[in-house]
Amino acid sequence: MLGTVSVKLSPVRFERTRKDPPVATDHFPIEAGHIMLFARSIGDDNPIYHDADAATDTEPGHVIPPPTFVQASAQFTDGYVLRPVVGEPWFGSGKEPTGVKRESSGGSGGTGFHAEQHYEYHAPIQPGDVLKAVDKPGNSWSREGRRGGTLKFNESITEYYNQDGVLVVTARSVGVQTSRVVE
Repeated sequence: MLGTVSVKLSPVRFERTRKDPPVATDHFPIEAGHIMLFARSIGDDNPIYHDADAATDTEPGHVIPPPTFVQASAQFTDGYVLRPVVGEPWFGSGKEPTGVKRESSGGSGGTGFHAEQHYEYHAPIQPGDVLKAVDKPGNSWSREGRRGGTLKFNESITEYYNQDGVLVVTARSVGVQTSRVVE
């Protein structure tokens, strides 16, 4: 069954030291081993993610990736800000107290975080597919928060097309920028 998966994430605060390029990539190969490892990394042992024989009795009839799998496309994007770079501190590296050397945020000291992620599946993805991701701007809006001042919301949309040009997934991400540090 195709449909929509929505995931609400806990805020994670970090400062970026590199310019954040788009997530889009022209070449995201879907391999059975990558699907299996991704499913294991999120603790999901559903056989549809790794057992071709078991998957033949399911609606898609083949191995498919978990709903959030397309986020792995970032590993195929050169310069992606959350991908570790040899010799540079990165978020979570431990090289600096927060993992990334803090730079002046210019004035108010607000922070940004990832707030929501939504996935809409239009067609099944399977091993052997090669996806192309296309970034598109989404909506922007703001509202007053209780502790962080003005909250600026920015939506980004990434569409994933398979090698036949068929739209298979639309991923919608919402980020939030606060006007001041939340105490």
